[in-house]
Formats: sequence, structure tokens, C-alpha cells
Amino acid sequence: MQAVVEKLNKEVTMSESVSELISKLDSADVKTKNDIENVLVDIGENAVPELVHQLQVVTGKIRGVVAMTLIRIGEPSVACLKKAASSNKDFEWVASYLIDEIKGSKAA
Repeated sequence: MQAVVEKLNKEVTMSESVSELISKLDSADVKTKNDIENVLVDIGENAVPELVHQLQVVTGKIRGVVAMTLIRIGEPSVACLKKAASSNKDFEWVASYLIDEIKGSKAA
């Protein structure tokens, strides 16, 4: 598994690679899902736009991983979440929830 993560780290070129990493979540075991989430968190702010986009289109457990990744990235996610919520009314509650989680995690 570590070899897979190392290979993914080398191949990361923002939105295409973030999207590719997210697509690998569907067939990944728990350890690999955790590794992918950690890689996405390490990419950080640069991954946020694609993560927010993906959060609006993926479902199920993958959506949970994407949401947790945005929470872990923290404050850099907030502006992009607000922007997405302003143009997608169905996404407002999700963005609001994640922003509350991010702001709450800063206070802890």
C-alpha cells in the first residue's frame, strides 16, 4: 500500500490528480482510504477547489472522506465552500455544516 501512496504523491498535479485520488476511494480498503485522505490533506489549499467540486457530485462514503478532508484542511476551505454554496442552493447546508465544523475545530 505504501508504494501506491508514494506513487500517488509523485503524480499529484492538482485538480486532475485530486480527482484521480478521489476516484480511487471507491475500491480502496480502509488503510488506503486513510492514506489517500492524508495525501489530500498534505496537498492542502491547492486541493480545495477540486475537493469542493467533488463534494457536490460524489456520494456515500466517498463524500464522507472528501468532507473530512476539507475539515482537516481547515480555514483554507471556507472561502471555496462559501462560493460554492452561493451558486448551488442545494449545497448551502453542506457548506454551512462544514464551515461550522472547521470553525469549531479551531476553538478546540
